[in-house]
Amino acid sequence: MNPVPPVVLEGRYVRLEPLVLHHIPALVAAGSGPRDTFRLTTAPEGEEATRAYVKAARDAHAAGMALPFATVSLALGRVVGSTRFGNLERWTWPAGHPEARVDGFPDAAEIGWTWLAPEAQRTAINTEAKRLMLGHAFETWRVHRVTLKTDARNARSRAAIERLGARLDGILRAHLPAVDGTLRDSAMYSILAAEWPSVRAHLDARLLARDGG
Repeated sequence: MNPVPPVVLEGRYVRLEPLVLHHIPALVAAGSGPRDTFRLTTAPEGEEATRAYVKAARDAHAAGMALPFATVSLALGRVVGSTRFGNLERWTWPAGHPEARVDGFPDAAEIGWTWLAPEAQRTAINTEAKRLMLGHAFETWRVHRVTLKTDARNARSRAAIERLGARLDGILRAHLPAVDGTLRDSAMYSILAAEWPSVRAHLDARLLARDGG
C-alpha cells in the first residue's frame, strides 16, 4: 500500500511534525526524565531504543500502515513525545460502490502509540493533539471509524480516552504482550464519523475553557 502523505498539524499548544531521524536526540531527552508514568506505556529509553523506535515507525509509514509524529510543545519550544496514526485500514468495497476510495486514504484508522514527557502530561497538549488528529482523520481522510486502545489496567489512559468522547467497544482478552512483560487485555474504544461533530464540539469547548474563553 502507498504511504499516506505526511502532514504538519498545528494548534495553539502543540505542533505535530512527521517523525524523522533528526528528532531522535530530542526524543531521547524527552524520555530521559522520571518514567513512573510509563509503566504501562511504550516509551523508548536511550538512544539505541529511540533509534529503533523511530525506524520502526518510519518503516510502518513507508508500508502504508502508519503516519507517525513528533509532538512539539509550542510553549516549551521542544519535542516532548510522539504519537501516530496506525493500523490504517483500506476496505474492499463492491465495484461501483459510492464509498469506494480512489484517493488512497484509509477507511479507518487507529490513534495511539502516544507518550509524553512528564512536564507535558496533564496539559492541553494531548487534548489538542487528539483534536488535530481526529479532525484530519474525519475531515481530510473521511474515515468511518477511529480506534483508540490501551492496556485495560491503565486507568489513567482509559480516563483520558473517555474524556475525548470515545466509546468503549469492549475488552480484548490476552490481546498482546504488555510493556511490563505480562499478557495484556486491551480496552478498545472508538469514535465513528457520525459522532465526530459532537466530539469535536466537546473538545473545542474543553480547549476554549483552558484558554479562559
